Amino acid sequence: MRRITRTGLRGVGLLAATGALCAVAVVPAVAAEPGASWQPELSGGSGPGVVVDDGGARFDRATAVGAPADESSDAEASADPVGVVPTGLLTLEPHTLDAPTREVGSTLVADTPPGSSATMDVRGRKPGGGWTEWIPAEGDRAELPETVREVQGRLVLSSTGTASPSVREVTLTAEPATESEADAESGPQAEAAPRSYSVFATREGLEGGTTANGHKIAPRDRFVALPSRRALSANGKTDYSVKVCAPNGRCAIAPVWDIGPWNTKDDYWNPSNERQMWKDLPQGLPQAAAAFHDGHNGGKDQFDRKPANPAGIDLGDGIFWDVLGLKDNSQVQVDYLWTGSQRLSAVETEGAPDVQILARPEAGAESVGIAVDATEVPVQCTEGDFVRIGDEQYLPSSAFAQLPGDVPGCAAAPPGPVPYPAPRTTTPRRPRPPPVPLRPTSRRRRAPPRPPRRAPPRTPRTRPPRPGPRRAGPPPRRTPAGSRVTNRSTARTTARCPTVTARPPRGPSPGRPSGGPRARADPAVAGRWPGSPRTGRAPASAGTGSG
Repeated sequence: MRRITRTGLRGVGLLAATGALCAVAVVPAVAAEPGASWQPELSGGSGPGVVVDDGGARFDRATAVGAPADESSDAEASADPVGVVPTGLLTLEPHTLDAPTREVGSTLVADTPPGSSATMDVRGRKPGGGWTEWIPAEGDRAELPETVREVQGRLVLSSTGTASPSVREVTLTAEPATESEADAESGPQAEAAPRSYSVFATREGLEGGTTANGHKIAPRDRFVALPSRRALSANGKTDYSVKVCAPNGRCAIAPVWDIGPWNTKDDYWNPSNERQMWKDLPQGLPQAAAAFHDGHNGGKDQFDRKPANPAGIDLGDGIFWDVLGLKDNSQVQVDYLWTGSQRLSAVETEGAPDVQILARPEAGAESVGIAVDATEVPVQCTEGDFVRIGDEQYLPSSAFAQLPGDVPGCAAAPPGPVPYPAPRTTTPRRPRPPPVPLRPTSRRRRAPPRPPRRAPPRTPRTRPPRPGPRRAGPPPRRTPAGSRVTNRSTARTTARCPTVTARPPRGPSPGRPSGGPRARADPAVAGRWPGSPRTGRAPASAGTGSG
């Protein structure tokens, strides 16, 4: 089909039917301020799946990328780029504008048989030097996320059958920005850190295959894949790069050269209202993760496949094994470097595949990762012969082809750019439904407690009286004069001695000769006299009688 030809025929029919009325209706359009238009040369473009000949671009099925996924393949192979439609991409030359713009229209002179399509993606260069994402034109018009002065187009040709679309001419028109948009573009820009999210990473593999930008996958290759065409770099280019950090602290800065895993229109790092698809999901949550964990979209991806993992990024084998040292699929932290407003500078390794990222600004410091050749990395400040690109991450100044002239020293630089809002580290869960009330069940009632048992009162035991007369007990014990028994149970005898008024002169004692040594007491006499039971000495008043 030819869009311009069909539009012209409709205009001619309308003029023939309405005459002067149509002319009056056209006046406001002519009086409006026209935008800047240009026609990029198709022969100056490059990309896979498109052949330019005779001044036109034609779909080339032999070099197109994005073959249909094999449902019997494993999880890594099923997350192939661009899904089910063979696609060709032709990146055109950029064009510099005299005035800033935020809206670009596109007009294609194309032949699109049934089962084929021809569309245009547009992007612009930001004031900091990086590019915005590729924005697909909807209704032949693309609205950029911010005002720009340099615009670039990318022709997208696809075909599901044997028909091959072709484009003979492309016209781009940049609408002038409003005064408020122009003032915002010319005003000072505060540096902001790139968006950063924690996502699940898988190994891409597919050695010997072809990526969505036409790159031939080599052994231990070093690139990544994201599930959206908006952030796809051209083959050999590094316009869109990410910094991937594993849980062990190792990091890699690598370009985005493929599309996947699982989806092809899931730019989950953008705000929900700006996402190409799945606008109902929160920012930072890949649709594959929502389908895997929460059953989003019936638990299926964009192509009605059931994801075998919640992956949001694919890593080349060299990044997965050699740089990050991963043994299995893992959760990683990803910085989408093109989304920030920091100054970006390209790495130049002079033939080496990458350059080592050091933990300290000194030669011989331990390596904490790599930056792939030609990738654009954020430049924060300089410290001696080194450039800080992140927290405790430094590159030698010789690794850059050119540094911005206004890069401050790290001693005078602020601690860092304004951090982006903290990423979601967990998959949001749906609210739990209210608990279902349980049906009443028959339960056995507990018996009331029993009263405490009380022992019956005891009756005192009485001995029956003994038959016969009571036998008389022994006669009372007689004791010497002046004493009495006070305790019969112990038969203890207490003697009460009379008061001694005068002591007679000492004389011979019984059983002891006079004037001789003390003799042994006579056993017949010992113990007879109270008061002297052992010696048998009697009181003076008692005499010597036996009483």
